[in-house]
Parts: sequence; structure tokens; C-alpha cells
Amino acid sequence: MIDTGSWAFWRGTLALVIGSFMVFANVYVTQPLLPMIAHEFSISELQAASSFTITTLTLGLSLLVYGPLSDALGRKNIMIMALLGVTLTTFSLGFVTQYSELLLLRALQGFFLAGLPAIAVAYLGDEYRPQAMAVAVGLYISGNTIGGIGGRLIGGFVGEWQGPSAAFFVMSVVSMVCFFLFWVLLPNSENFHAKRFHPATLFTNVKLHISNPILLMCYLIGGFNFFIFINQYSYITFVLEAEPYSLSATYVSLLFLTYLTGTIGSAFSGKLAAYCSQPKIMALGTLILMLGSAITLYGSLTSIIIGLLINCFGFFLCHSTASGFVSKNAHQAKASASSLYLVFYYLGASVGGFYLDPFWQAGGWIGVVLGSWLILSGVFVVALILSQYHLKQSKLSTGSLTSNAV
Repeated sequence: MIDTGSWAFWRGTLALVIGSFMVFANVYVTQPLLPMIAHEFSISELQAASSFTITTLTLGLSLLVYGPLSDALGRKNIMIMALLGVTLTTFSLGFVTQYSELLLLRALQGFFLAGLPAIAVAYLGDEYRPQAMAVAVGLYISGNTIGGIGGRLIGGFVGEWQGPSAAFFVMSVVSMVCFFLFWVLLPNSENFHAKRFHPATLFTNVKLHISNPILLMCYLIGGFNFFIFINQYSYITFVLEAEPYSLSATYVSLLFLTYLTGTIGSAFSGKLAAYCSQPKIMALGTLILMLGSAITLYGSLTSIIIGLLINCFGFFLCHSTASGFVSKNAHQAKASASSLYLVFYYLGASVGGFYLDPFWQAGGWIGVVLGSWLILSGVFVVALILSQYHLKQSKLSTGSLTSNAV
């Protein structure tokens, strides 16, 4: 088992961070391009946002397949093949001439993008000691934020300079480099034990995890937080492109540097867990996300940036905690449990835009924040309920161990 501080720990963790960067750079490369895509193909804001949400939709649904498949066939090779598929579809996106072609390729890309996030945490659970895994998960998820920043910067800068096609070509080159580094650096699985794959296993595992109240509440927390968080970014691009800000795609892409506080929040979550229960950390992260959303209402560009900085810290503090908590509390089929968490997570991203669009049409950005608070208030309550339920379960478990010892 890989321990903290060893060469294998840093090699494996770096590989997963690089893979995470590659995946999320490709997911988010279109986000700063949304106004440009809407103009180029003469479509609405909601239709343009579909170039992002179609990817998260197929990504989320595909996670259900990769989890049980990796339980049967192993972790590393599936992740490698998935990342190769990502690279090839990104390159193909550079040649599209119709919006329907863009949507089709982005949907296919979502299938390949699911390969790494569906399996990475399960790989860590197989190969790393618990303490090392807690640290590695935080670092791995920090790669998500760096990838989100990188993809948006590439989309914004290259897109404004040479158009969306050039942004996809540059992204494909970056992806190829990341693919080879991941392939070389990631240690082979040493502690993986294969399980026979049966199609019915997929539905059995889903039923098993959904019937676990702790896991179900984690799924709802992660899914509804992302439901709001990521779609706020889609709508803020249209806010900043319009008067009185009139920002270009390049400057809009710089806004996503606010994700750097998410990197800090992810890395901080593992350390904070040593002093506070993980459900309470999820509640705290949600509360911080609500605070950041409120601050953006002051209206100045500075207040929007500060609000988004706070949002990112709070969201990733909650998300990285919930992700690790799911793996810790899934007593079997851990890859499937982690995959199901991400299914809720990405389905939230896919449908959140449809929820927020009526608020956007009715009240602009103020409406978006109001709609966000309605959902996040419910998430905060669920996190508090999870905290109480987990505390009760822990006391019952401790009491049972004490009784057995006596």
C-alpha cells in the first residue's frame, strides 16, 4: 500500500492531477466561448450553453458504466483508453462547421471524459493507505480546479484570437501531452481484486448505494451544489459581455482564475477533516457558497470577482469533502459508489441551467442569485441532517464495539 511521502505516492498523485487537469480543461474549454458560439451559430444563450451541458450530461450517465466495468477489468488501462478518446474527439472538434456536429462530438467527448473521474478515487482506495488517500484526494480534486482554469483560459484567449476551432486544436495538443505523462507516471495496480461483471450488477449497486441514507444525502449535496455553482458561471459570462462591463472573451476567461481559491479549498478540506466532522464541512462549504453569491449582487466588477472567489472556495471545500466521504462510507463496490456521486454531480450541472433560465429571463443576474439561494438553502439543511445522522450512527457503532469488547 502506498504511503504519504513516498516516491510512489508523489508519482501516482501527480499522474492523477495531470489526468484531472486534462479532463476538466476539456470539459470547460467552451464556457468562455458561449457568447461567441451563440453569435457564430445564431442561437440563444440557453442553446449555446448546451455545448457545455451536453458534455456533462453524457459524462454523468457514462459514469454508471465505468464504475462496475473497472471493478471487473481493472483501473489503469480503462483510464488510459478513456483519455486517448478525449484527445481524439477534441482534435475532431476543430473541424466542425455545424452546431449539430459540435453537439454530437461534445456528447461523445463526455463519454470518454467520464473514464478518469469514475475510477480515480477507487484507484486511490485500492492502492493508497487511508491517510495517504485523504491527502491524495484533496490534491487530485485540486487538479479539477486547475484544469477548469486552464481550459477556460485556452478557450478565451485562443478563441478570441483565432476562433473556437483554433481553441480546440490547441486543447488537443495539450491533451496529448497530458495523456502521455499520465500513461508513464501512474503506477500499475498492485492491490486490485477483480469482480465478475454482470449487467445486473450495475442496477444492484445503484439500488444498494441509493438505499444508504448517508450516501444518498452526499449525492444530493454534491449534485445540487454543482447544479448551482457551475451554471452561475455560464450566466455570468453573458452578464460581463453586456453593458456596462463589455468584456471580451479574453477578459471573461480571466474571471475563471477565481477557481484558484477552489484549489485551496480542496487541499484544505483534508486537513480540516482532522478537526471537524466531514458533514459539518459540507454545511460550511454550502454556507460560504451562499455568501459569495450574495456578494456578487453589489454589481461592481470587483464585487463579482470577490464573490466568485468566495464561491469557489466554498464549493470545492464541500465537493472534495463529500467525494472522500462517499468512498469512506461505501462498504462495497466503492468505484460504483464514487461513480454514482459523480452521476448526481454532473446531472446537476446538466439541468441546472434549465432551472436558472426562468430566473435569468425574469430578473437577470439578481434572479439567478435568488434561484441559487432557494436551492442552496435546501442543501444546507440536508448537510445538517447528514451531520446529525452520521453522529448518531457513529455513537451506535462505538456502543456496539464497546459491548462486544465487554
